[in-house]
Amino acid sequence: MNPKTIITGATGSMGAAAVEALSLQGIPVIMACRNLAKAEAVKADILSRIPSAELDIRELDLASLASVREFADGIGAGEASALFNNAGVISKGYSITGDGLENTFAVNYFGPWLLTRLLLPKMPEDARIVNMISLTCRYVPLTEQTLHPEKNDFRQLKTYASAKRALISFSMELSRRYPALRVNLADPGIVASDMIDLGHWYDPLADALFKPFCRKPEAGVQPALRALASDKCNRCFIGKSDREIPDRYADPDLDARIWAETERMISF
Repeated sequence: MNPKTIITGATGSMGAAAVEALSLQGIPVIMACRNLAKAEAVKADILSRIPSAELDIRELDLASLASVREFADGIGAGEASALFNNAGVISKGYSITGDGLENTFAVNYFGPWLLTRLLLPKMPEDARIVNMISLTCRYVPLTEQTLHPEKNDFRQLKTYASAKRALISFSMELSRRYPALRVNLADPGIVASDMIDLGHWYDPLADALFKPFCRKPEAGVQPALRALASDKCNRCFIGKSDREIPDRYADPDLDARIWAETERMISF
């Protein structure tokens, strides 16, 4: 059996671009998607250009820990050798999921955290894990309290950046605890995708004046594709290069505390 690559958010612009790029390389893909009808449309579109593509759609809602567990239960031992935590959301307002987690953190951090941990026993020791981050991470602090944003503290971009900052912490601690894993980060830069539609009055203006200068999804996903193909570890892939994860994120004690608080919050 040829091991598959799991891509979350495979119906989004960058997710779909990643699925198509891997299909061109002959790599089978599990499309982990919340909207199955949209996933079928994306799959059909890719198959129209790449009839040999091996695409398997599986339902996954990262805002639901039960859905994450159900998805992971459906992955067989040895079925996948790589995981691209691509899905993300910039929530338009403050909301709490059925698990009692703030929605932005649920989708961008807690869901990927739990998914990765549940899949590890079913993947090779040297499996590739690529986590999509954001350049906004550098501007936010991280403590255990960061995982518990209150309504009064909610800001669209700040809360999103904080969730991605927590994902960096997870990535670094994951590498320490599982040194054989090839864990890397990918920063797409600013991409012309639906994610940057923030639900404000000025969105149409941004579409006209800003989006034309953003990277296209096919370009934005290239760092992640290079990370998936790389034998390196603990690198941040951005643009056409990769670099060490900046020292400002190096805090093993903090990472261990964030890991422990996450386990407590989701009863892992």
